[in-house]
Amino acid sequence: MEHCRPATPEDLGRVVELGRALHGELAPMRGGRIWAAREARVEPLEPALAALLNDPDAAVLVGTIDEAIVGFGVMVLETLSTGERLARITELFVEEPARAIGVGEAICDELVAFAVQRRCVGVDAVALPGHRATKNFFEDQGFTARALVMHRPAGPDER
Repeated sequence: MEHCRPATPEDLGRVVELGRALHGELAPMRGGRIWAAREARVEPLEPALAALLNDPDAAVLVGTIDEAIVGFGVMVLETLSTGERLARITELFVEEPARAIGVGEAICDELVAFAVQRRCVGVDAVALPGHRATKNFFEDQGFTARALVMHRPAGPDER
């Protein structure tokens, strides 16, 4: 059965492995090159993710099926110029064979609950323009676009 729980230090190796899989999937997609250079967590992943495990303004969760970790999610909180807090889902990834059975939904629900408990004004998540499944997933979870980032390559690279 699918489940979601806070990540522990013992889970860190698996979370790093899934983080690299996320990067490997998104980087080649449309918009992925700039995402990888600007928004993606950079190597080495292990110390950065380990620090988040103890950060009260962050949540690192793992999604499991029968105790096997098949996905993870990371949320960080930021303070806006108004003093309000915004929650940002920086990573949400489920391995391909475990998609569409509720693991991602369980992770997303817990991340949103984390934001609600901390009285955030909202939750942001990014979907690359080439990843229709991610856009559909977030829309199914009640997310709507609040901004669109338009981009034009300054050179011959079209990603």
